[in-house]
Amino acid sequence: MMTRLVPNIFYSSLSDGLDLFVKCLGFRILHQDATLAVVERDGAKAYIVESAEFAAKDRPQIAIETDTIDELYREIQSRAPEMLHPNSNRVEKKPWGAREFGVRDKTDVCVVFRQF
Repeated sequence: MMTRLVPNIFYSSLSDGLDLFVKCLGFRILHQDATLAVVERDGAKAYIVESAEFAAKDRPQIAIETDTIDELYREIQSRAPEMLHPNSNRVEKKPWGAREFGVRDKTDVCVVFRQF
């Protein structure tokens, strides 16, 4: 049985990834060393990895499904409004039926929150 998919997200500077996931999104750090941080919130996890080589090759878009999108939006809007994605900076119903909004950090990693 598979229970969780945990992505590796690459940054030139570990602090850029921590700005998005900890400062903006409220994840907590489970582990951190010089080039790796494991972060978690509400069962969602990610490995933030410092690697300039891979960061230059991959700027991912990550989707997190939720059942509390309005609450998450208010929290992120009050915590880090500058990180709301310019093309998705409020909760909107999309043609495919999901309500969504997104955040984007200065390295162009994007996290979309989605509620069906």
